[in-house]
Amino acid sequence: MPHEPNAKVDNQPSHIRNYIDSPEKLNKLYKRTLFIVVISQIFGGAGLAAGVIVGALLAQEMLGTGSYAGVPAALFTLGSAAAAFIVGRLSQRFGRRSGLAIGFLTGGIGALGVVFAAVGDNIPLLFASLLIYGAGTATNLQARYAGTDLAKPTQRATAVSIAMVSTTVGAVAGPNLVGVTGQFATSIGVPSLAGPFILAAVAYIIAGLVLLTFLRPDPFVIAQAIAEEQNKNQMNLSDTNSNKMAINSRGIIVGATIMILTQIVMVAIMTMTPIHMKLHGHDLAEVGLVIGIHIGAMYLPSLVTGYLVDKVGRTAMAIASGAVLLAAGIVAAAVPADSMAGLITALALLGLGWNLGLISGTALIVDSTHPATRARTQGTIDVWIGLAGASGSALSGIVVAFSSYAILSLVGGFLALLLIPVVIWSRNKRTVKSTRKMPM
Repeated sequence: MPHEPNAKVDNQPSHIRNYIDSPEKLNKLYKRTLFIVVISQIFGGAGLAAGVIVGALLAQEMLGTGSYAGVPAALFTLGSAAAAFIVGRLSQRFGRRSGLAIGFLTGGIGALGVVFAAVGDNIPLLFASLLIYGAGTATNLQARYAGTDLAKPTQRATAVSIAMVSTTVGAVAGPNLVGVTGQFATSIGVPSLAGPFILAAVAYIIAGLVLLTFLRPDPFVIAQAIAEEQNKNQMNLSDTNSNKMAINSRGIIVGATIMILTQIVMVAIMTMTPIHMKLHGHDLAEVGLVIGIHIGAMYLPSLVTGYLVDKVGRTAMAIASGAVLLAAGIVAAAVPADSMAGLITALALLGLGWNLGLISGTALIVDSTHPATRARTQGTIDVWIGLAGASGSALSGIVVAFSSYAILSLVGGFLALLLIPVVIWSRNKRTVKSTRKMPM
């Protein structure tokens, strides 16, 4: 049921009050929430792989040209941005359960639309369906926040990492099922490149149903109630709260910037890699292997990354993200196009750099927000992340068409270095304007 931010905690139903009053029950709910999120993310990961691997190839086949190969990824990342806004608002109003379930189910419908578009060779339907399919991508990303709702400050990055690493199972399995799903699609009269979208539809719908059925009580509703309880005991600390708000504003800006820059770089290079490989004689299985390893690198290191972000610090890991993304761009530009080992190395580094940036940025956002507005703020930031990805994807095809894949990779790598001055600015501002320590 929706939880009103301004309601009195004393008026909370007993099943919510029990968690407020019992740290033991709260800890059990935290662990249970993580388990449910893990299950949903396994299926969600399988769903997101389709658009990454064959979206550009399907559009190239239907359009008859590679000049607009970046458009499909731009469309589903644009749809992801719109969905992030809606899912964030739904989660703020009704809780994570409703927001995330609706997002995944919508993504499943979009994947089915792509299949029908491929069967009917219908370009407008393909583009519209890719927009809707993006809802699954946005939801898969926003689900990482559900694990942090009840986490302690020193557990937040680790909680994000647990949600993300579970995505690896589905995200790595998806690319390696491209051949199987393609054969299945052909056997039922569907173009082979639409096969992965059949898998995506089933996976997203299952993920949505898991959350809708089992994510009870809603962790975000409980987190709001706990925050209200704490606020009642701090009403006389207005000066301290004002100072916190100033610090939090900076944290939000820096966290968002980290995630936006890493998304632009990752999506731009990743989008054009399948096209680059196909143009140089690699088959679909090899494309699937490279992208599968890339997606694995995006999520599999998460447990280590989360631990390091909590223990070493948010800003240190953000700087590491920029350095790794630069290395990815240099390797992608330098290796021969027929080198599988080189492409695997470049895309693995690209995934790792994105992972470091996303987890450190996410932890900063959670640190810097209050439950009364947290889900809405998270949704808004994910909108900008989605728009950044859409821009990177759309421009990547144009850049490659007028220059080369190597130039695109180098530009992306050096763009990632902007993370360093952003982090330095954050640290300088905090030193000058506040003596309050905050986990960074």
